[in-house]
Amino acid sequence: MYDRIKGFRDFYPEEMGARREAIDTLETTARRYGFREIGTPSLERAEIWTDKSGDDIVEELYAFEDQGGRHVTMVPELTPTVARLVVAKQQALSKPIKWFSTRPFWRYEQVQQGRQREFYQTNVDIFGSSEPEADAEILAWAADALTGLGLTGEHFDFRVSHRDILGGLLESYDADVDVRDAIRAVDKSDKVDRAEYLDRLVDAGLSDGQAAEFADLIASNDLDAVVEYADTEGVTGAVDNLQAVLEAAEDFGVREYCTVSLDTARGLDYYTGVVFECFDSTGEVSRSIFGGGRYDDLIESYGGQPTPAVGVAPGYATLSLLCQRAGVWPEEALATDYYVLQVGDTHPTAARIARDLRERGHVVESDVAGRSFGAQMNYADSINAETVVIVGEQDLANDEVTVKDMASGDQVTAPVEDFPGDRDRPTIGDFE
Repeated sequence: MYDRIKGFRDFYPEEMGARREAIDTLETTARRYGFREIGTPSLERAEIWTDKSGDDIVEELYAFEDQGGRHVTMVPELTPTVARLVVAKQQALSKPIKWFSTRPFWRYEQVQQGRQREFYQTNVDIFGSSEPEADAEILAWAADALTGLGLTGEHFDFRVSHRDILGGLLESYDADVDVRDAIRAVDKSDKVDRAEYLDRLVDAGLSDGQAAEFADLIASNDLDAVVEYADTEGVTGAVDNLQAVLEAAEDFGVREYCTVSLDTARGLDYYTGVVFECFDSTGEVSRSIFGGGRYDDLIESYGGQPTPAVGVAPGYATLSLLCQRAGVWPEEALATDYYVLQVGDTHPTAARIARDLRERGHVVESDVAGRSFGAQMNYADSINAETVVIVGEQDLANDEVTVKDMASGDQVTAPVEDFPGDRDRPTIGDFE
């Protein structure tokens, strides 16, 4: 007996059916906004990540040397890969480029609630527009996808910030501040107590007093106070941009889901402008549901032409936790429209009925194991068949089939040549 590898999950049909319904909702919403689906490889050159984040990141990757001597890794996130795709055909692609995909990723990290070593995300990105409307459209897609799953504004909150506000504030201090380390401290602030948070800011170069002042200022989420404190072109421009995105979100009808949250920073270094994270409004799901933002410099850093970009990547582990908490996760149960039951030498007729029902778009099963009448009925019940069509030798001798409603137990006979006829979804009521 072989054990499943830690951090990897199996999905049996009932659970996979619910996940598929959620994935379909997110992807259908993306298509309505004009996003086009792409497919990407599971393996990439590890240098795509080590060149940007240093060799230490290898400890977080499923990286190895392949038989050709190449240093490769199972893909831990999609953004660098889609950046590579854009660079490869940048001149031939119409702008803006709007792509989405759903696929698994792999990271070697501590397994905990909502975080596995193999996980699935739907990535949605826009390349080629720096306008606030592009950021707002990403927020609008995310909101529409969540409400499409049955969630409401009572269930989730988009915490929206701007990396240049944080960077500009930090640079305004008369201190030698490592802005990247300070922003990482902000990103981790909700996971540590205040004393440790301030210590990390001090380690990044702020004095004790500056660290406390900075922490209090961004915690206020007061954009006017931020501009008044650091009235620089960079900070003022970032605040204006954030406000413009929120105004565009109003036009898209999703401003109600957005809250200014300046201590939302996003830890990845490639983020450049507006960033956001989605959280459970009640706090019962402790991790962010998903996050995203602008990464305007990434395409150029990969050898392409300067290309603004913005995107988001909901993951299904935390998304399912939020939906389950709210009571809207799709039901984890098998669903079958019809089971065509055979008794005796009736296979040609049963097969014809099954084909006709499938052509109408129904989920239909029939016996493929030579089982008895009772065994077939038990199986039909186990797969939650709504209706059983019994095709028996005695029925056919009378030119009939029996149609049984599994919920009520009621059944009627129907002329075999008239079943299913021209009915889209035949029920016993059609033949009573």
